[in-house]
Amino acid sequence: MEDKEIKKIVKNAYSEIASKKCGCQCGCDSSEKEIAEQIGYSKKEINNFSDANLGLGCGNPVALSKIKKGEIVLDLGSGAGFDAFLAVQKVGKTGKVIGVDITEKMIEKAKANAKRYGYENVEFKLGDIESLPLEDNSVDVIISNCVINLVPDKEKVFSESYRVLKKGGKIYVSDIVLLKELSEEQKKDEKLLSGCVAGALQKEDYIEKIKKVGFKVKILGEDKEISKTQYQGIDLESLKLEGIK
Repeated sequence: MEDKEIKKIVKNAYSEIASKKCGCQCGCDSSEKEIAEQIGYSKKEINNFSDANLGLGCGNPVALSKIKKGEIVLDLGSGAGFDAFLAVQKVGKTGKVIGVDITEKMIEKAKANAKRYGYENVEFKLGDIESLPLEDNSVDVIISNCVINLVPDKEKVFSESYRVLKKGGKIYVSDIVLLKELSEEQKKDEKLLSGCVAGALQKEDYIEKIKKVGFKVKILGEDKEISKTQYQGIDLESLKLEGIK
């Protein structure tokens, strides 16, 4: 499948999610709140930003991170802004959070949510995370929640992340990785593509790609139970890692 076709499928799927507020692309029967709790968000976090929680993701990268007051944080694939709003609480009024997303309707929804919640130091940019609309060495921390697996050129995402991070900066990622090869039918399944499966890498390949661009990598967790709760038993896991520039 061509890269342009992949991006079109993903954009269409997430535009629909933004419009209808429906999550969980792989046939699970859980609500947005239930999914968020399953992947590591507290009830308080969910209730505080319920308009931004679309039941997406495979972890809680903000909880994994060591975000400090005054820092600049970048959220790759920011969606309706759920993780960005959690991050802005950590950076305080002297810091800033920037969300980048490829889907126009998600950006519109995130901006509306920022206005609703009264945050002025969070900015949402329309853009492709393979070509980030940010300057070199401009952010302290990057977070990303179950998004990089959707992108055709994952190594380019890691390279761009390395570029925009300051020296000593860190990236915290929760992402779906495969533990076995998919069938050819699964690889061509558009629902599995937009649902974070068909485009995912084998775990070893994923780790190798982020190391290749220069990051020092530390594995923070591996959630195999998510296969049962969200992915109908497909042999995969949610990999949680820290990369240091």
